Amino acid sequence: MTPTLAPPPLADLPSPAIGLELPESSGVSGPGRKALITRDDIVQAALKLVGPHRSVSSLSLREVAREAGIAPNSFYRQFRDMDELAVALIERAGLSLRNIIGEARRRSSGGASVVRSAVQAFMDQLSSGDVLLHILLREGTVGSDAFKHAVDRQLSFFEEELRQDLIRLAEANGTGLYEPGLTAKAITRLVFAIGSTAMDLPQDKLPELTEQLVVMVRMIVTGTQTMAVVGSPDQTPTARV
Repeated sequence: MTPTLAPPPLADLPSPAIGLELPESSGVSGPGRKALITRDDIVQAALKLVGPHRSVSSLSLREVAREAGIAPNSFYRQFRDMDELAVALIERAGLSLRNIIGEARRRSSGGASVVRSAVQAFMDQLSSGDVLLHILLREGTVGSDAFKHAVDRQLSFFEEELRQDLIRLAEANGTGLYEPGLTAKAITRLVFAIGSTAMDLPQDKLPELTEQLVVMVRMIVTGTQTMAVVGSPDQTPTARV
């Protein structure tokens, strides 16, 4: 008669392989790791790591994964690579700032107050240390080509919204408007160029810079209104610049 073998004690059973990542759908995770991860979780983790003196381009995938509490290969379930994550951050930054400045413009009535309100909203957001705004300003100058293209795309959104506002204001105030699209581009690029410089300035320098920026934007607006009446300088030999 063949003897029946008793099952081995639990202590003798082989342990699961250490270091294997369980599927996220299982709802089980290792110590300090999340079972389920979303794109927003990863975005928020990246936002915690960047700052006024740190670019998105300096982040590593492992660093972001560690901050998010996931294994590095879980990152790829949400993003193809770090470039795609950076573009997502830039897009979020652009949308956030457009909402803030758009609300400031809507609260204003006259042309002059629209300029001041929009510029003030931008500079206030900058002085608040808003990480998203710093990303938008910094990645347009130090990031990869993909980052710069993403920033330029966000600037084009600002320009189109401003173009529409300029047209409405010109119609409401009965003033002319020369090349509204080019006017909007000049204002947008000026504000962002000044903002990129202002990031590294002491807080006590920002009020003076804000006033200067308001005057510069008004000069552009006055110029486009004047050119709507007298035409392009190329068409008026007596008024060459």
